[in-house]
Amino acid sequence: MTKVHLLGANRSYDRDIQTVSVNQIVVLEGYAGGSYVVYDVTRNQRGFTYHLVHTRTYDFNTSDLIRPLSEKFGIGIYYDSENPTFLDPLETAALLTKAKEKKAEDERKAKEERDEHERISKIGAARLRPLIPSDAKAVIIGELRVSECDSYTDYYDYRTERTVILGFSKHTRNLFAEMRKCAANFEGTSHLAEYNADFEHRENYSMGDGMYLGRNKYSGWTINKEPIYSLEKFLERFAYTAGDEANICLKTPQNQTDTAEQPTASADLSALNLEIVEYSEKAIAVFGDTKPIKDVLKGLNGLFRANLTYNGGRRAGWIYSKKQETKVREALATCVRV
Repeated sequence: MTKVHLLGANRSYDRDIQTVSVNQIVVLEGYAGGSYVVYDVTRNQRGFTYHLVHTRTYDFNTSDLIRPLSEKFGIGIYYDSENPTFLDPLETAALLTKAKEKKAEDERKAKEERDEHERISKIGAARLRPLIPSDAKAVIIGELRVSECDSYTDYYDYRTERTVILGFSKHTRNLFAEMRKCAANFEGTSHLAEYNADFEHRENYSMGDGMYLGRNKYSGWTINKEPIYSLEKFLERFAYTAGDEANICLKTPQNQTDTAEQPTASADLSALNLEIVEYSEKAIAVFGDTKPIKDVLKGLNGLFRANLTYNGGRRAGWIYSKKQETKVREALATCVRV
C-alpha cells in the first residue's frame, strides 16, 4: 500500500511516485525549520524514501513523503515545484562528510557519558548499600524541580534538577509529619520542616503527583516518599544520585564531629575477636564477636547490619562514618583494658 491520505490537507499522495531527486533542496516547515539536501533515494514495497542531511546543523533525517510548496498544509517537508534548487554534487558530498563526522562525534560523546554515568553509579551503589536499614520499606527524597511551563501554549511540566535522599521509613504510609521531620536533614528542604497546610499536596488522582510537600508543584524543592519494592531496583534507581555524597542527607549522629579525625588510639582487638576495616571511602566497619559489647557499639551511634558485603562474602557488623574512627578505636581500646 503506497497511497496515503492526509485528512487535514484533504489530499491523497502516492508514495510510489518519486517527487524529488538527489542533490535537490527541500525545506522543513514547522519546528526549527531549515533546509535539507537529498543525498540518497531508496525504494521498497511501501514506496520511496528520501535520505536527507540538514544544510546548517548536519543532522540526518529521512522522509517518505515530500510535498510541493504549492500544497503546503501544516508541518512537513516540502519542495519548490515551480523553482526547484539543487546543490552541486561536490557540495552535497561535502555536507554528507561533515554530517558523518558529526554523527561519529555525537556517538563518541554519548558513549563517554554512558561510561561516566555507569562509573558514578557503581560508586553510589557501594556507598548507599550499607546505609539502607534492613527493615526499610520506603525512602523519603527531596527533588529540586525546574519549571518548563509555557502558558502561551498551555503546556505545564517540570524537570528534576537534583535529587537528595533524606531518610528511610519502616512503612509505606504517606505521612506529612514524617516528611517534615526528614526535611530538616538538608538545607535546601529545611523550609519545609515547619508545618504549613499550604505545603501539603494530595494529588491522588490520575496524572497527579501523589502526596508531596512543597511550595510549588513545578519549581523549587519538594519532598515525597517512594516505596522500596526491591533492594536492587532501589539501588538501580538511586545509585547515580548517591554517586555524589552531597546527595545523601541522612540524619547525622549528634556527637559526630564536623571534620575527619585520624586514629590516635591503638589496641590489640584480637583479644575481643574484633577487627576494624575500611568498608568504603567514607565508612569503617567493626566485625567479629560484637554481641558482648553491643551496648558500647550502639552508644557510638553505629548502625548494625546482619548482611554486610565484605571480601566477596556476607558478614554481620557495625557501620560507622570514618569521622568517628578515633572514637570507635578509643572505645574498643577501653574495652580491651577492662
